[in-house]
Amino acid sequence: MSEGSGAVARPSVVSAEEWQRQRDALLQAEKEATRALDALAARRRRLPMVRFDNSYVFDTPDGPKTLLDLFDGREQLVVYQFMDNGPDAYCPGCTHLTNNVADLATLNDAGATYVTVSNMPLDQIQGYKVQMGWTVPFVSSRGNGFADDTGAGNLFRLTVFLRDGDDVYLTCSTTARGVDRLLFSNNILDLTPYGRQEDWEDSSPGWPQHPTYG
Repeated sequence: MSEGSGAVARPSVVSAEEWQRQRDALLQAEKEATRALDALAARRRRLPMVRFDNSYVFDTPDGPKTLLDLFDGREQLVVYQFMDNGPDAYCPGCTHLTNNVADLATLNDAGATYVTVSNMPLDQIQGYKVQMGWTVPFVSSRGNGFADDTGAGNLFRLTVFLRDGDDVYLTCSTTARGVDRLLFSNNILDLTPYGRQEDWEDSSPGWPQHPTYG
């Protein structure tokens, strides 16, 4: 480790040959991790599914819509449950994730629709969308039991559905780090010397770190 010219610690400086040796060794570990993730994705694609009630009604800017309506004519639906922290209170983690949502057109081309759902009242959701400059579809599940029935409860969760005609099935559900690993900014920061700079990370002494939501 090198202190460099500033107050923040920096990686140690080595020759180009030594850097390449260490990078090649890390690349082998990265390839092993990639193959492991590919294997997990294959297992995920082979998960069975469970029938899910399609009668929930959501409050949307275009009027009431059922869960089936949220598919928007496609076969697959990805739903992120955004936490409801009360009036004028917004989950920083859910906000961070929603800031990372992009390129929904590619999902649509693959037959998948993405929708953010929250137990917040629709007016509160709409106001926050304008404040944040979001264009992602956002509907309210307030009072319809959807959050509880997906397992999200008062927390956040990513849930995937498949429809067969008018029948809806739950195929996959994840939360915590299962959602975290999807974020563009976090994955980019994982490639940088200082990482996400969060206090749970295994970083070298002197590396800048702070509480995750601090």
